[in-house]
Amino acid sequence: MEFLGFTIDVANLTSNALSLVIKVALAILIFVVGRWLAKKAVTVAHKMMLRSRLDDTVANFLGRLIYGVLLVVVALAALSKVGVQTTSVVAILGGAAVAIGLSLKDQLSNFAAGIMIVTFRPFVRGDYVQISSYTGTVTEITLVNTHLTTINNHDIIIPNSDITTSAVTNYTALPNRRVDITVGIGYDADIKTAKNVMLNLAKNNPLAFTDPEPIVRVTNLGDNSVDLTLNIWTTNADWWTMQCDLLEQFKYALDDEKIDIPFPQRNVHVKGLDQMINQMSQAQKLPMTKD
Repeated sequence: MEFLGFTIDVANLTSNALSLVIKVALAILIFVVGRWLAKKAVTVAHKMMLRSRLDDTVANFLGRLIYGVLLVVVALAALSKVGVQTTSVVAILGGAAVAIGLSLKDQLSNFAAGIMIVTFRPFVRGDYVQISSYTGTVTEITLVNTHLTTINNHDIIIPNSDITTSAVTNYTALPNRRVDITVGIGYDADIKTAKNVMLNLAKNNPLAFTDPEPIVRVTNLGDNSVDLTLNIWTTNADWWTMQCDLLEQFKYALDDEKIDIPFPQRNVHVKGLDQMINQMSQAQKLPMTKD
C-alpha cells in the first residue's frame, strides 16, 4: 500500500502495533500485580517487626522504605517490558540518591542515630534521663530528634546524633534509687548524737526501705564542718519526696539538739598589721605644732 509516495507495509505495521499493545498491557499488569505483592510483603514485614518488639515508629518507617524500594523495582520491570533501557534510569536514580545524601548528611546522621536509639532502647518514653547537660523526662522519640520535658515544663529538642555520642544517665531504668543527703555539723558538735538523729528520722520515714538499711557515715572533715552523709534507699517515684522531707526534718531535729549547721567562715591575717597600729598610735600621741 502506498500513501503520499511512501510504501506502507500494513501487515508489518499491524503486527508491530499489536506487539506494542501486548507489551504495554503486560507492563501495566506487571505494575499492578507487583504493587499489590509489594503491599502484601510490607504488611507481613510490618507484623514481623512488631512481633520482634521493634518500635512502632521504626517499623512504620522501614515498612514505607521497603515499599518504596519494591515499587521502584516493579516500575523498572514494567518499563523494561515495553523496551525502555532501564540502565540509564538506574544511573540517574543513583546519581540523585548520592546528591540527596550529600545535601542531607546531617539529617541522615540523625536518622541513623534514631534507628540505633529505638532499636537498642537506652531509654523509652517516660524515663527521666540526663543527656549531656540536659535533664528531663523523655516525651517523644522520633527518627531525627528526641524531646525532653524539664521540671520547669521546658521542651528540649536534642538531635539524635548528639545523643549517641554523649553519656546518657537513665535515672528511672531501675525501679529503686538511693538518696544521698550530706549535712555539715560544727566541729564542737557531738558526732554520735547527730548521727543518731539522722538515722532515727530515716528509719521512721514510711517511704524508706528497711533492706538495705539506712546508714550514716562521716564522709569529710571540711574547712568549716564535719560532713555526715546519709545513704537510704527508696523507689524512683518517692525519691524526690523523701529527700525533701528528710532535709526539712534534719534541720528541725538538729536545732532541737542544739547542733548547729555552720556556714563557711574565713580568718583573714594581714601581715604588718600590728606595726601599722603602733605607728598610728604614736602619731596620735605626738603634740600638735603651730606654724
